Amino acid sequence: MGTKRFPLFVDLAGKKAVVIGGGTVGLRRAEVLARFGAEVTVISPSLAREAEGIRCVLRPYAPGDLDGAFLVVAAASDPAVNEAAGREARRLGVIFNRSDNPADCDFFFPAVCEGAGMVAGLAGDGRDHGRTARTAKEIRKILESSKDET
Repeated sequence: MGTKRFPLFVDLAGKKAVVIGGGTVGLRRAEVLARFGAEVTVISPSLAREAEGIRCVLRPYAPGDLDGAFLVVAAASDPAVNEAAGREARRLGVIFNRSDNPADCDFFFPAVCEGAGMVAGLAGDGRDHGRTARTAKEIRKILESSKDET
């Protein structure tokens, strides 16, 4: 069994978040962070799609890119880039998430479920991502249906 994780809800309004990697995972995480008020910068040589409302720097990650960040998500396709970002984040005391190596994360990016004035974050133990996705979908349905009751 995986390690039990404590769910922590953080106010991201106005806080700098840096996402390394402009692929599907990186952009999805960037959009979630922006939805919660973070000032998000995506750093990547290319983007999987357009990222509306998010600052994008179209070049590879470089040391110094994490200065002033509150949190960092490394979702580059190159594990060496993610590792380098993790070293810089730790040196700066910035909380760090890495999409390709859960053992190298300070926090885990949950499945975010929103509706009816509530937010739920769901994280599994890493053994069954499909089950986590299905459960998150059910929670979203419940939150959507509770809008009708208010």
